[in-house]
Amino acid sequence: MNKKKIYPQWFLLVPLALYILFFLLPAFMGVGYSFTDWNSRSVLNGLNFVGLQNYIEIFTSDKDYLSGIGHTLMFTVVSNIVKMIPALLIAIMLQEGLRGKGIYRTLFYLPSILPFVIIGLLFKSILNYNNGLLNMILDAFHLGFLKQKWLSDLGVVWKSVLGVDAWRGIGYVMTIFLAGLNTIPRSYYEAAQIDGASFWQRLRYVTIPMLTGAIMINMVFGITYGLKVFDIIYVLTNGGPGHATEVLTTYAFQLYSKGQYGMSTALSSILLLITAIAGVFVVRTLGKQEVQQ
Repeated sequence: MNKKKIYPQWFLLVPLALYILFFLLPAFMGVGYSFTDWNSRSVLNGLNFVGLQNYIEIFTSDKDYLSGIGHTLMFTVVSNIVKMIPALLIAIMLQEGLRGKGIYRTLFYLPSILPFVIIGLLFKSILNYNNGLLNMILDAFHLGFLKQKWLSDLGVVWKSVLGVDAWRGIGYVMTIFLAGLNTIPRSYYEAAQIDGASFWQRLRYVTIPMLTGAIMINMVFGITYGLKVFDIIYVLTNGGPGHATEVLTTYAFQLYSKGQYGMSTALSSILLLITAIAGVFVVRTLGKQEVQQ
C-alpha cells in the first residue's frame, strides 16, 4: 500500500521544519517573553522574569486594556454577522441565474483583493466630515440632517468601521458560499419545489444544512481575521476617538512602539489563546453537526 503513495512521507519534513521555525518557535518565544520585563532598556539593564505581573497589569490597570479585549470580541462577532448573512443571500441570487451574474461576481469580489491600507485611506477621505464625499452627496440631495462625524462621533464610529469592513469582505465570503452552493445537487431543490417548499423553507432545510462546510470555513476565517484585526482600524481611526475603537492589536502595537515589549507580547499571547479557543470551538461544533447529517 505504501508503495502506491504519490509522495514519500519525508516530503513533509521541509514544510514542517519551516512551520516550526517561522511560526511555532516565535509563538512560544513570545509567550515566554510575556513573563519578563523585556523593554527598550533591557540591553543595558538585562532581562528579568516577572511571572504574571504583565498579565495582572493588563486585567487591573486603569489603561482600559479590558475594553480592548471587549472591542476585539465585539468586532469579531458583529463583523461575521454583517458579512455572512448578506454574502449568503447574494450568493444564492447569483446561483439562481441572475442576469449578468458574472459581472456581479466580479464587482462584489474586487474589494476583497484591495490592500487594507488603500481601503482605509480611501474611506477616511470619503467619511471626512467637512469635505468627505459621503457628506457632500447628502448635502447635494438636501439630506444634510443625515450628516455625521463618521469617524469621530462615539455613536457612529463603530458602525462606520464595520461598514467599511463589510464592504471589503462580503465578496470574499460570497465566493466561498458560491463554491459550496455548486456542490449541492439540483435534484434536492427540484424535490423541495415539488413538495411545495417556499424559498425560505428551501433555504432552511436544504441550503443551510448542505452549506455546513462553507459556513465553517467562513466562520474560522472570519473569527481569525476579526480577532487579529489591525490595519483597517489603525488607518481609519487609530483607535480613536479617545480609545473607543482600540482593539488588542492596536494596544499591542502602541506598547511595542513605546518599548514595552513584555507587555506587548503578553497582550499578543492573550490574543493567541482566544484565537485558539475560538477556532477549536467552531471547528468541533460545526464538525459534529456535519457528521450528524
